[in-house]
Amino acid sequence: MRVVVTGAAGFLGWHLRARLRAGGGHEVVPVDREAFADLDAEVAGADAVVHLAGVNRGGDDREVFDGNVALARRVTEAVRRSGRSPRLVFANSLQVGNGTAYGEAKREATQLLHDGARSAGSPYVDVVLPNVFGEHGRPFYNSFVATFCHQVVAGDEPTVDDREVELLHAQDAAAVLVGALRGLSRTERPRGTVVRVAEVLDTLRRYDTHYTAGDLPETGARFGRQLFNAYRVAAFERRGPIPLVARSDDRGRLVETARAHGRGGQSFVSTTVPGARRGEHFHLEKMERFVVLRGRGRIRLRRLFSDQVRAFDVTGDAPVAVDMPTMWVHDLTNVGDSELITAFWTDTVFDPAHPDTYRENVDVVGAEVSLP
Repeated sequence: MRVVVTGAAGFLGWHLRARLRAGGGHEVVPVDREAFADLDAEVAGADAVVHLAGVNRGGDDREVFDGNVALARRVTEAVRRSGRSPRLVFANSLQVGNGTAYGEAKREATQLLHDGARSAGSPYVDVVLPNVFGEHGRPFYNSFVATFCHQVVAGDEPTVDDREVELLHAQDAAAVLVGALRGLSRTERPRGTVVRVAEVLDTLRRYDTHYTAGDLPETGARFGRQLFNAYRVAAFERRGPIPLVARSDDRGRLVETARAHGRGGQSFVSTTVPGARRGEHFHLEKMERFVVLRGRGRIRLRRLFSDQVRAFDVTGDAPVAVDMPTMWVHDLTNVGDSELITAFWTDTVFDPAHPDTYRENVDVVGAEVSLP
């Protein structure tokens, strides 16, 4: 299936592309704001169009309303002129029709898209989403969760407007959007987790207290794990690897590689010969920790759809924990002259039926490598 995704450079667009990349079987055509001029050509060969592009904030209410309506009208026109009937999926909002400029714009947009799809003979799915959060949310823009993650990691003091809010992880939202490509009903309303804003901040602070010391905090149910994954991406980007304490005596050394509060998971150890490489994959949800205990290795990571590679030279002489952010491709290479011994920990026991491991190389054409 050839899928055109508008707003592909945005927060939800990135998560949708990551899920489509993991699932395979689709040719994804990302369309950002600048590419809207070529939308007709892209939609002409599409089997489906997922419309995510929107205006969340503007100089005034008129800019927000007109911007969202104009984008929906442009998509509608492209579908009508395509000469075919691509499936049309719209990422709507729970705020639709709530009287605000944004809510009214969403109401007008879904009507335009529905009418345009009917005129073109296209199936139409309206996906009504609550507040969406997740890895790589833009602070002070996409979600208060992204703002809190940024502030907690930076040591700042967030301002709390406490209230109940329904939160849905971006990968869960993306899963519904992918499902809509396969023929779900005309309207989809995925349910998130209802939580208080202050409770989210308290949880992130607790995570930070443990994680700063190298410990893996208790996250509880799946929502807590998703919140931790969002937090630890922010922590990784600012702090990098986590130094570990090596305790030595006349018998040798002891390194605690993973102190996991309230969880089990799976631990394993690998040996790697000089020049060999492991990894070359990414995960959507799984937590994974690498700790080199002997030898010299290089760990490289690249965020999906980026050409920026972060590399860390690690050694058993000074052990550090490198936790792989979700949806970052990663690998480990033995760059020394002797055998490399590495300890690994994942938060789940490996299930061959659901491995949450997707092959992709860190190396891409034109990649830039940065070492600390």
